[in-house]
Amino acid sequence: MADLTELSLLAAAAALRAGETSSRELTRACLDRIEALEPRLHAFLARTPELALAAARAADHRLAEWRRRRDGPLPLPLGIPVAVKDVLCFEGAPTTAGSRILEGFRPPYSATSVARLQAAGAVVVGKTNTDEFAMGSSTENSAYGVTHNPWALDRVPGGSSGGSAAAVAAGLCFAALGTDTGGSVRQPAAFCGVTGLKTSYGRVSRYGLVAFGSSLDTVGALARSAADLLPIFQIMAGHDPLDSTSLAEAVPAIALDTADLRGLRLGVPREYFVEGVQEEVEAGVRQAIEVLRSLGAETLTISLPYTELALPVYYLVAPAEASANLARYDGMRFGPSALREAEGAGRARPPAESRDLFEHYLDVRGSLFGPEVKRRVMLGTYALSAGYYDAYYGRAQKVRTLIKGDFDAAFDEVDLIACPVAPSTAFAIGAHGDDPLAMYLEDVFTLPANLAGIPGLAFPVGFDRAGLPIGMQLMAPHLGESALFRAAHAYQGITTWHKERPRL
Repeated sequence: MADLTELSLLAAAAALRAGETSSRELTRACLDRIEALEPRLHAFLARTPELALAAARAADHRLAEWRRRRDGPLPLPLGIPVAVKDVLCFEGAPTTAGSRILEGFRPPYSATSVARLQAAGAVVVGKTNTDEFAMGSSTENSAYGVTHNPWALDRVPGGSSGGSAAAVAAGLCFAALGTDTGGSVRQPAAFCGVTGLKTSYGRVSRYGLVAFGSSLDTVGALARSAADLLPIFQIMAGHDPLDSTSLAEAVPAIALDTADLRGLRLGVPREYFVEGVQEEVEAGVRQAIEVLRSLGAETLTISLPYTELALPVYYLVAPAEASANLARYDGMRFGPSALREAEGAGRARPPAESRDLFEHYLDVRGSLFGPEVKRRVMLGTYALSAGYYDAYYGRAQKVRTLIKGDFDAAFDEVDLIACPVAPSTAFAIGAHGDDPLAMYLEDVFTLPANLAGIPGLAFPVGFDRAGLPIGMQLMAPHLGESALFRAAHAYQGITTWHKERPRL
């Protein structure tokens, strides 16, 4: 068989069932490709070859037994190499969240999303790079170095799930888990030319996720196509008693057996096609909308008037929640201690027990948190402080309700909303290094979905003149993932953008 890493996830699963290859061969092919390309991409923070090969052997045993007995269906991810964003706990491997403050931390359990994939027989090949605590739009905020976009090594892969997106695009794995707090699955998917799902809030358990913004965080995934992504979603989704925000609603079976979109009402929001959007991005998205029209979808121009307030609302709510969630990182219970850090720098320190506690906190958090994390913690702490809570955080929550109301009203008229994922294609590494606001604007089209708790799916719809992927986003009502998968699959059934591969 030709290069196994060129296969789609579904094609690899079919080859496994037919006995044309083995999970060990698939896993070895991915591990070899990681070894060859990692020096240029830096998509991974930790590789787990021993664990992966052991899981592959177990998968091959299950497959052999199934072929012998043919006793019922097998989970599609069985034997398939996948990767996990390094904000999700994976027992047996480090979980750093891209931060020095968690360096060396090995969780004693796996996140529910990861554990469910493992139980289905998926093979985890490693933990992917991320902006520190998932705070960023480029993966440049990782304490362990930036990931490079496989389509152009001088460009960012997006963030914060940039490592996962780059790994899938480069053929280092067949799918990867990511998280989306303000666009962190969808924007990297667009920048790297893959398909990425932001799930509805409460649809996939957040147990075992290193929290950033607890009312915004969602666990999602990336793969080459909607069809490849669907089995990963269906394994992860569903109620989890370990997560108090997990919803009890059953996950429906989703069939991707038709390209007929007749009856689908597709909303095109005025506020997402504005001055400042790269011309090629708008043209690519509008052309993709026409393809959906050719499949029978009806398009309607809609308005989401509170869109312009989403960015300031998000950057009050998310930092406020981050400041509370990150208060637990004091260097005393996990991660490198202030004492070890001081010894590594060659400075004498008295034992931590005899030092002033406040001094200890300042030392640990000041030296081990990166600049973007510090910026957001300070913003959030200020917004929550006495005398400012009502003026900032309280008001932001009220406007968040209005933003959600925008979507509720829109979905009374339409079934899905179509728009760009980001204002531009992948920007150069370092382009926004001195301008945090310019970086925040990269999420202007994605973060409203997080504020509203609705799902979104990003997928490739073309390339710009520089050969960089262009992504389109579909958004659906809460728990409306089925419609997202059907529409994207119909589009990908008659287009080939998702089949293009970067040359590395």
